[in-house]
Amino acid sequence: MKRIYLFFIAFWICSCSQERKTNTINAAAIPVVAEKRPEADLSKLKIKAEEALKFCASKNFNKDFCILIDMSLHSGVNRFFVWDFKNNKVSKKYLVGHGCGSNAWSKDQSKANAGFSNEDGSHLSSLGKYKLEGRGYSDWGINIKYLMHGFEETNSNALKRFIVFHSWNMMSDNEVFPKGSPEGWGCPTVSNNAMKEIDPMIQKSGKPVLMWIYN
Repeated sequence: MKRIYLFFIAFWICSCSQERKTNTINAAAIPVVAEKRPEADLSKLKIKAEEALKFCASKNFNKDFCILIDMSLHSGVNRFFVWDFKNNKVSKKYLVGHGCGSNAWSKDQSKANAGFSNEDGSHLSSLGKYKLEGRGYSDWGINIKYLMHGFEETNSNALKRFIVFHSWNMMSDNEVFPKGSPEGWGCPTVSNNAMKEIDPMIQKSGKPVLMWIYN
């Protein structure tokens, strides 16, 4: 009887060992799928640029270039585009941050699904067309900011909410995907080096510059 009992114990141990080995092999066989890196849709950009040029002409804005920000893209890839109207192409592209909403400030919790609001205190970015006009001192980045005058119901409270265009030391010069850019309280933020390139362009424009944030 004792021999039969020991036989069943040995059989049970071998069965469990084989099951663990099988599960380990199966787990190892499952391929790790890397997150697909999103890309900007050039055809979408061109359509937006055509509409932007018409808008700039109607408002007597600068017609050499505009800024297009595609918030449908992951915040870890370039989604801030300087569009050259004369050559009908992107001349510069950068990372840009968006608002954190109820998430933690400076983190990237909504990197792939940004939220938007025009409400004061929402800590979210606002969609729509803006006039960049009014260069001033910023406590952030390289201490330069541009006031953002909203033209639509979705961004009409920008000035009231102190939503401005500025740089931020935490923003990277290069794409950080699959990580996202740090999120603030609603301002579109770029790296310090990006602002050093964009600021002279805006200053030399002679007319207000269009910034269009869309999703």
